[in-house]
Amino acid sequence: MKEPHYYLPLTEYEQSVILQSLYDKKNALLRAGRTTDALDELIIKVANARVKHIKVIERGGYADAR
Repeated sequence: MKEPHYYLPLTEYEQSVILQSLYDKKNALLRAGRTTDALDELIIKVANARVKHIKVIERGGYADAR
C-alpha cells in the first residue's frame, strides 16, 4: 500500500522557520553524538519542495467549524 502524501501550503517565511528548526534539532543531535540521517532527508525535502500555485478557499474560523 502506498503511503499518503501530505501537502502544506507554506509561505517562504514559514518554510524558512521550519528549516531553521530542523537545523537546530540536527545540531543538537550532532552535539549528543546521535545520527541525523532522517533529519537530513527531511531537510532536503523541505528545502527542495516545489512551488505549486493553488487557490485556497477559506471557510470561516475554527469556532465556526463546531
